[in-house]
Order: sequence, then C-alpha cells, then structure tokens
Amino acid sequence: MDNYIVILAIVGAAALAMAWMPAITQKLKISYAVLYVVLGFVLYTFVRSLPEPNPTKQVNITLRLTELVVLVSLMGTGLKIDERFSFKDWSIPLRLVSITMLLSILITALLGYFWLGFSIPSAILLGAALAPTDPVLASDVQVGPPLEKARSNVRFALTAEGGLNDSMAFPFTWLAIALTASTFDAYTLTHWVVMDIVVKLGVGLVSGFLIGKALAYLLFHLPKKTSLTTPADGFVALSATLLVYGVTELLHGYGFLAVFVCAVTLRNFEMHHQYHKKLHAFSDQIERILVAIVLILFGGSIAYGILSILSWPLALFGLVSILIVRPLCAYFSVMRTKLPGTEKAMISFFGIKGVGSLFYLSFALNEATFENAAELWCVVSFIVLCSILIHGFSAAKTIAHVENNP
Repeated sequence: MDNYIVILAIVGAAALAMAWMPAITQKLKISYAVLYVVLGFVLYTFVRSLPEPNPTKQVNITLRLTELVVLVSLMGTGLKIDERFSFKDWSIPLRLVSITMLLSILITALLGYFWLGFSIPSAILLGAALAPTDPVLASDVQVGPPLEKARSNVRFALTAEGGLNDSMAFPFTWLAIALTASTFDAYTLTHWVVMDIVVKLGVGLVSGFLIGKALAYLLFHLPKKTSLTTPADGFVALSATLLVYGVTELLHGYGFLAVFVCAVTLRNFEMHHQYHKKLHAFSDQIERILVAIVLILFGGSIAYGILSILSWPLALFGLVSILIVRPLCAYFSVMRTKLPGTEKAMISFFGIKGVGSLFYLSFALNEATFENAAELWCVVSFIVLCSILIHGFSAAKTIAHVENNP
C-alpha cells in the first residue's frame, strides 16, 4: 500500500474529526490533546509502515512544524483577548511572564545541573524550554472567541501569559546556545544582554506594534474614509502572521513576540469590530488542523521509544516540574494581588506545557550540539505527556466548577 495515500487519509480523518472536537471535549470534560496523543500512539503501534516520528533524527522538521503551530496559535491568542492592553489591567500576566518565568528557569536549571547532572548549557536550555505556558494546548483554560463578553480572571491571565511568554524564553535559549561554544565570560554576558535581550525584544515589540497599527488602519480605518470595504475573508489573519513574523526575523527581532503584539494591537484598534471573529475563527481552524498532526506525531514518538531512556530521576524531576516548580513560582508572583485564593491557585497550577517546549528544544538542538540531547528530549517529552494527561483531565472540570460556583 502507498504510504503517502495512507498518510493523506490519516491527516484528513484527523483534521475532519477536529470539527467535532470542541463539542466532544465539552461533553467529556477532557482535552482533545489526550485523544489525539492516544490516537497517535495506537496508529504507530500497529501501523509500522508510517514514517518514523523521531524528533531526534528529524530535528529540522520538528522545528518547522512546531514553529508554525505556535505562530498561528499566538495570532489567535492575541485576537481573542477582550481586555484592552494597559500595564494595570495586564498586571497579573505581566507578573507571570516576569517573576514566575525567571524563577521557573532558575530553579529548573539548578535542578537540571545538580540533580540530573546536566551540563550548564543543557540545564539552562531545560529551564528555558519548560518555562513557557503553552498557548497551543491550553484552550480549555483560555478565554473564548472574541466579543464573548465573559470576564474570567483565570482565563484572561493564562491566555495573556501564554501569548507573552512563548517569546520571553528566547533570550535564555540563546544563552544556552552561546554557552555550548564558549565559557561564560564578560563578552558573552554583554553580548547576550545587549543583543538577545534588549535589541531582539525591542525589535519584536516595535515591529509587532507598527505592523499591527498598519494592518488595523488598512482593515478598519481606511474603509471608513474610502470606497474600500473590510475584507470578508479570515485568511488575512494567517497572512498577517506570516508577514509580521518574516519581517521581524529579517530585522533580527523575536518574531513570536511580534506576532502576539501585532494581534493585540490589531484587536485594540477596533475592540468591538465583528471582523475580529472572522480573523480568530480562521486562525483557530488552521491551528487545530496543525495541532492534530503534531499530537499524532507526538503520540507516535512515544510508541517509537522517545521515553525509552526515562529513568526514575528523570521521571521524578518531570513530576516535580509540573506539580511543584511551576505552581510555587506562579503563586509567589501573584500572592500579593487582590485575586481570590482559589483563582490564584488555579492560575498557578495550570502552567500547561506543550508544543512551545518542543519548539524551543528543537530550535536549540538545531543551532548547537548539547551534551545531554537524548536526555533532554526524553524528559521534555515526558513532561509534555504528563501535562497533557494531568491538565487535560482536570482543566475543563476545574474551570467549570469554579466559574459555576464563584
């Protein structure tokens, strides 16, 4: 049988099933990620003629596929936030992407170095890859489509955090890459601070804001002044995603940050315009198709033995990372806020790990050679799997219970 035809049929069936996933998962109260990972595991267990889903051998393919998924997700995430940006109103997510993220990277890196015995670059990379809250697999704890008008502190905080911190981990990823080639001297530190923090973050912010303003002018302001009309097609969202990412990367900025900033800027320009629904719907549809493919491949990688070298120290570290490190770091960052205790606990617990972590790991391993590459793939994959299972079975039920019993 032609493997190509089999692959087409599987992708088609998986994408088709995504049309019913929101209704199915709402009824079952479990994340669709759980179902697709199980599907991938079963498929690759019994259909061994499929291409080997081994990210350690196909690092570049893994990199580009996860990159595209995160990009599309970031645009959709920014478009669905109904809260107009201000430092005051966004104080909780800003705390999460600063205090929580820095503490998580530091503690994870220290545990990786002293507990797991990783080299310094590998330990820092582990911290950077595991710090972001995933915007791709966190739909159950995020806000709904634009103009939903339902205010939830927990959903808003986790949605905005997921959009912001998938770019904030880049400086530490570049630090890990730099340390594979040199010692941590004054030049390395200076170059990292100036280029990888100040310049690249600055370019990402400015590029995303300016392109977002330009797109908003074309889509919302210009039709009021001329005979042009706002486009009827939602594919503008994907076009804008690729445009802002490409331009920002060419300018040596962080494209992930620019995409999210562009989406928020676009949304803030005409907060209540109905066209935002179309833009978000198209992004969401593309994202779910891509996610279905990635999750099936991830389940397949488990069937093919990505966890074959999993040891008790690695497994215990993974559980500590999900159940202790993230919750404690996040709770520390929000404990002095005015949020109710239950909301603080939920924001702290649902630091979902997923496609973003796989992207950062494949990105770094595509740029440099790390001593503990096999162990890194194993422990990050284990943590992503545990997050999918733990958060996938608990998120919808927990959020629904809190929202129905304020």
